[in-house]
Amino acid sequence: MLRIAGIRLSLDQDESTIASEIAKKLKIRETDIVSWKIWKKSVDARRKNNITFVYSIDFNAVNEREILKRHGKKGVSQATAEDRQYLRKENINGARPVIVGTGPSGLFAGMVLAEMGYSPILLERGKKVEERVKDVREFWNTGVLNTESNVQFGEGGAGTFSDGKLTTMTNDPRSRKVLEYFVEAGAPEDILYVNKPHIGTDILRRVVINLRKKIISLGGEVRFQSKMTGLEIRDGKIVAVIVNNQDSIVTDKVVLALGHSARDTFELLYDKGLNIQQKSFSIGVRIEHPQKLVDLAQYGQSHGHPRLGAADYKLAGHFDGGRSAYTFCMCPGGTVVAAASEEGMLVTNGMSEHARNRQNANAALLVNVGPEDFNSDHPLAGVYFQREWEKKAYQEGGGGYLAPAQRVGDFLEGRPSSDFGSVSPSYRPGVKMTDLRLCLPEYVTSTLRKAILDFDKKLKGFADPDALMTGVETRSSSPIRIVRGEEHQSNISGIYPTGEGAGYAGGIISAAVDGIRIAESIEEEEEIG
Repeated sequence: MLRIAGIRLSLDQDESTIASEIAKKLKIRETDIVSWKIWKKSVDARRKNNITFVYSIDFNAVNEREILKRHGKKGVSQATAEDRQYLRKENINGARPVIVGTGPSGLFAGMVLAEMGYSPILLERGKKVEERVKDVREFWNTGVLNTESNVQFGEGGAGTFSDGKLTTMTNDPRSRKVLEYFVEAGAPEDILYVNKPHIGTDILRRVVINLRKKIISLGGEVRFQSKMTGLEIRDGKIVAVIVNNQDSIVTDKVVLALGHSARDTFELLYDKGLNIQQKSFSIGVRIEHPQKLVDLAQYGQSHGHPRLGAADYKLAGHFDGGRSAYTFCMCPGGTVVAAASEEGMLVTNGMSEHARNRQNANAALLVNVGPEDFNSDHPLAGVYFQREWEKKAYQEGGGGYLAPAQRVGDFLEGRPSSDFGSVSPSYRPGVKMTDLRLCLPEYVTSTLRKAILDFDKKLKGFADPDALMTGVETRSSSPIRIVRGEEHQSNISGIYPTGEGAGYAGGIISAAVDGIRIAESIEEEEEIG
């Protein structure tokens, strides 16, 4: 099989013409192409009057050696794809591994360990997806928070209530394996090849359920409403996990897949002597624009074409004073959601369904913060910093998890907002129009002003006076790093920190990849042992 890059189709050209386009490029007969499939697909919108789809195609053809010889320096290569397989071991001795958390890192560590025959036990402090969804909807409708079942805690982790983005900066070949697991569990097959794959919160919930079922079918166990409340450590080694302050699970392998919001568990680990360090992260707001504004800015007169869908964006800049600002977790056709996990603290996030067909687009608009801003050398100072601003946001919203919000025009002019304009807030339970300077550090709001004006030059309409900012977003990434060594273990032998909460990932794919990496490390350690 060969792979050819740079096959272009116009917006109105059907994918059934791909074989013809390959033949033209290679100057061969279309009948010489035996079969083909898409390897990668992206949109080239640099010339808005001539937007095209760009493909890399794997194909079988007559005389492949001759084609490779003639075109090997012109975008044609031998098709390669790593097929990672995890062989099942029989008669595994020793205690079962315990995985704490069922976000992406926990689920995929559990999946691979189950495939290899280790029969892992997955502990989830929250509820299964089916029950979790009801609790989250109740919170959004009434403002009544369940601190153990919410956007942060429960099966699938925080990503379950998101856009379900599957983009990553990592080139780790395990990324492909993660996508294949997702497709097997019911995700759309196009996530294997589109440039910016996403699942959407609606489909992702079903996928998570199927991942759980497969883990169980392979001999794993998933326990819900099972919170790790203690660790038993002897001679620098883990020997047991305490669940719900009463049950003890004997084990010598614990995977900490906690997520970035397990603050009480961070305290537990610190008290137990795990090596924890402060880590930089970002805080800011959610900014909402009409989706049509983003579509027009990105696609010009082609906006609204059915093959393009809702447009997205990714913006970044570095400004005076050493601060950077950027957009993160952009949700086309989505909603801003209440994502609190502690009483009296307000947090926002963004979410889209697979169709991305809501009226507004939203994104986190964030500014970097670091240990120099925390005013303490305590390893958990970043957590306390987050709480400080989340409390202020809650208070400024007036309670009941109403979120403080402000029109961009008012924000840029330094005056509070009294009402929203043409952009209606999507956040529930609702918003209180105010001045966001009251619930964010001055160095953050001043950087956000510069960023909005700068980003408006890159995406026309970003500084639209009626665009809406809703505060605060503080959970862009974990505020800590649980230090691990070359064998991926912490300073306590047998404890494997992984994923976003431990400070080693930044999204669904990278967290899942890190979970797989930990499972492989456990296998390697067993073989050495």
